[in-house]
Amino acid sequence: MPRHVNWAPQGVIPAALLPFHEDLSIDEPSFRAHLRDVGSVEGLSAITINAHSTEVASCSLDEQKRVLAIAEDEIGKRLPIVHGVYAEGSLEAARIAKMAAEGGASALLVFPPGPFTMGQRPEMAIEHFRRVAGASDLPIIAFQYPLGSSTNAGQGYPLATLLRIVEAVPQVRAIKDWCASPQLHERQIRTLQSLDPPVNVLTTHSAWLMSSLVLGANGLLSGSGSVIADLQAQLFRAVRANDLATAKRINDQIWPTAEVFYSEPWVDMHNRMKEALVMLGKLPRAVVRPPLVKLPQAEIDRIRKALVAAGLLDLAGRARKAA
Repeated sequence: MPRHVNWAPQGVIPAALLPFHEDLSIDEPSFRAHLRDVGSVEGLSAITINAHSTEVASCSLDEQKRVLAIAEDEIGKRLPIVHGVYAEGSLEAARIAKMAAEGGASALLVFPPGPFTMGQRPEMAIEHFRRVAGASDLPIIAFQYPLGSSTNAGQGYPLATLLRIVEAVPQVRAIKDWCASPQLHERQIRTLQSLDPPVNVLTTHSAWLMSSLVLGANGLLSGSGSVIADLQAQLFRAVRANDLATAKRINDQIWPTAEVFYSEPWVDMHNRMKEALVMLGKLPRAVVRPPLVKLPQAEIDRIRKALVAAGLLDLAGRARKAA
């Protein structure tokens, strides 16, 4: 059973990283320390595991189960845990959902299945969410990817499909919005959050976080929260209080990290965050699992400069508290 029953997905939700040893096994002591560090930030509503940020594509079901057990042990009494459901097919997605519910998760973050890269019909998306919902009674966050184009089918759901999903599967209580279109993002915020009951939009547009929050998103779910959860929580509070001056000041501090974390290729975003945590003295190493590989030194140097510009490192490379 989940530790935090009836939790509604909203607010500031960092997505944790997963440290590895040099032999690519999970570094449990470092993961525990990372969870304690992120979870100590004031103003969080939950923490996400077994998602892109924890390199879930390279983790077995047994490893995901162990990651959940560690998270429950370290932070589960204080914070709800959002568990990713990352699978090629709906049957495996349902198995992951059942495991997460039995392990104490408080919500599910459901990724679009891989075959949707070749296109989709609304009935397929609805069936996927029905299968996941049938495996547990946890609230669901639908991961909204960018929509396709004439040359790329994409994995995002058209708004009409999202509305059909919400109607058919009431457990869908929020979306993690990565539509990558400010116009569509605002449309989804206005439409979904005005439903009865509302479906919250959790932005993951961390490259333009302040702009996104000002549009009215009821929360954020972000991998860069593994590094700057405190700044994200401060920004969220300032925007909610309509304190634009404070929000702009905090955003100025966030901006250098956003520029360096969210650059091409985007697949390296969490690779870069691991390097940042090493520089901040919060991880012993920045090992990633294949197909990811170590960043080149020039990029690591850019990350260091960004942390200095953000005020997280001094010029001598020593970590200091964010303002």
